[in-house]
Amino acid sequence: MLTTALRAADELKLTRIDIPFLLGTCVTVNRSRAKALGYLAHFVFGELFALGYYGLFVAQRTSSWWLGALFGLVHGMFAGTALVNLLLPVVHPRMGTNLTSAPQSALLEPPGFLLLNYGAVTPIVSLLGHVLYGALVGGFISYTS
Repeated sequence: MLTTALRAADELKLTRIDIPFLLGTCVTVNRSRAKALGYLAHFVFGELFALGYYGLFVAQRTSSWWLGALFGLVHGMFAGTALVNLLLPVVHPRMGTNLTSAPQSALLEPPGFLLLNYGAVTPIVSLLGHVLYGALVGGFISYTS
């Protein structure tokens, strides 16, 4: 859901962020291979987060689309602040940081707080994508249980 929302927002010129590319360039400099590996990684992470959401629903003994949307909101806030703003630039070998000097040319611009370095609308699209993702996971789980 998030990948689709961000891809559509990129095509509509609302954002410049490309999560699969960010993830893929962690492991390769080849741009085509980076996109393919990044899409695979984002899919796998999406499945793992869905299992985490499922665990939270089981622990609470309830599930619904709105509770999933709430989980998605928290997930999106964490991703837009601590995860991509603080942690990703530290571990990503091809991303610039505030400490990167001019001779070190980074392949990628750091996303910044709430991903704002990739466009003013990026935080909104990212949060909405996470909320929709959570609502879908919660809705599917409540439907099947």
